[in-house]
Amino acid sequence: QVQVVESGGGLVQAGGSLRLSCTASGLTFDDYTMGWFRQAPGKEREGVSCISRSGSSTVYADSVKGRFTISRDNAKKSLYLQMNSLKPEDTAMYYCAAVFSPIDLAVAPGLETWFYNYWGQGTQVTVYS
Repeated sequence: QVQVVESGGGLVQAGGSLRLSCTASGLTFDDYTMGWFRQAPGKEREGVSCISRSGSSTVYADSVKGRFTISRDNAKKSLYLQMNSLKPEDTAMYYCAAVFSPIDLAVAPGLETWFYNYWGQGTQVTVYS
């Protein structure tokens, strides 16, 4: 049974940083493209970033480019999202997602919810000004 679990959310002042983590079990982690999504109250879930199987390629939403960094450690079956220069508009529930991928390449559809078939329960990030 596949399980995806996020952690690391919290309350942070604008301009601060947080590092989210995601662990996945029940799958061969390095066969999977991984993604981070977020959903603010009353809004649709949106893609933040995705990373290829080896970590060699990444895609970012324009809203987080230059501030967020996605990475993974396949030996630990873990995915990370380093978030710097946080803004109040980054406040949302953050979700980790996984999809089996036959190629080692992060592509634009990796920011779409339909691309993934495994999801975590989310971790809340709140940024106050």
